[in-house]
Amino acid sequence: MLIREVRARWVHVPIPVDQQHVSDFGRIQSFDTAIVSIEVESGLVGWGEAKAAVGSAGACRALVAAVADEFAPQLVGRDARQITALWDRMYNGPRSGYALERGRAFPVLGRRGLSVSAMSGVDMALWDLLGKSLDVPVLELWGGPRTATLPAYASGGWADADGIGAQLLGYVEQGFESVKMRVGVMDGDVRTSIARTRAARKGVGPDVGLMVDAHGTYSPSEAMQFAAGVEDLGLRWFEEPVNADDRAGARRVRASTAIPIAAGESECTRFDFRDMIEHESVDVLQPDLAICGGPSEGRRIAALADTHQLELAPHCWGSALSFSAGVSLAFASSSARVIEYSLGGNPLLRELPEEDLAVANGLVPAPTRPGFGVTPKPDFLDEYEVT
Repeated sequence: MLIREVRARWVHVPIPVDQQHVSDFGRIQSFDTAIVSIEVESGLVGWGEAKAAVGSAGACRALVAAVADEFAPQLVGRDARQITALWDRMYNGPRSGYALERGRAFPVLGRRGLSVSAMSGVDMALWDLLGKSLDVPVLELWGGPRTATLPAYASGGWADADGIGAQLLGYVEQGFESVKMRVGVMDGDVRTSIARTRAARKGVGPDVGLMVDAHGTYSPSEAMQFAAGVEDLGLRWFEEPVNADDRAGARRVRASTAIPIAAGESECTRFDFRDMIEHESVDVLQPDLAICGGPSEGRRIAALADTHQLELAPHCWGSALSFSAGVSLAFASSSARVIEYSLGGNPLLRELPEEDLAVANGLVPAPTRPGFGVTPKPDFLDEYEVT
């Protein structure tokens, strides 16, 4: 299990015009990510994903460089099974020896942002490799599933007030019992967001779980105004109401409403999630395993959710790799109740993998394939790699 090669590729896949949507990120014309592969001396390969943005599009050249120039030299020749030690080595850099000796972190400057995203892809590939080497799902290495299936919620919802009810009802008709829509600055004003949300509730009826996601675009006062305007609709959660850096504002929003607040898709490491919890600004933790530090850090974040009696709902808006890793984390965690499933145009979710993703009638079964159970198609990677 000695590491022979660590590689990252920026994959840029155009989205067909009829599948594009418009949000506060603009018109989404492509899906981009960095695909990480780790090969050991036996020839076995593990796969991971690192993301440069929480949305669909984002330049990933810096991630490729970080993996190639910073992390690969630290990993080649080392035992791929020593995942915790390799994570600490990447996070602490030249001071990793002190970290191991003294039992606390001595992180390098890149302890947030793209460096941690690049680490995420490497860490995900290491876990995938370990599972494959033992011919078991990663989920089994984490204690196995706590339930046979978990419900998925349909993540989409960009239509205007006249069309949002029908759009979300279309998701329900595919078997999803919960649906999520986008609100926020894309609507122009809070009144429009309230009108769209009320139209959505009317369209899907009272028994369907309804989430809203503002992508962090409201000011605290706008978020509180929105929450007050939809308080009677029984929302499942209000996601990312304000800028992720505005901890005080997020706390004010949460204190003002009975609607659960979800956040965390752009946060890095357990320390960011600890800060959100300490600021009492969140009810639902949403780590993205291609951003937060990988599955290793995702498990630590899940432990925080369990400890503080919060819900865990991994952010799964990415390729089939981060989706499957997030699914594995959810099944291994006592605090996870639902899994995100993208209904937007996403070729990296549906066309990248050799395998079919098992999502039917709104349910996701516990993973059973070795590793994270996803093998990228070589021809797909070759066709869409940015060189």
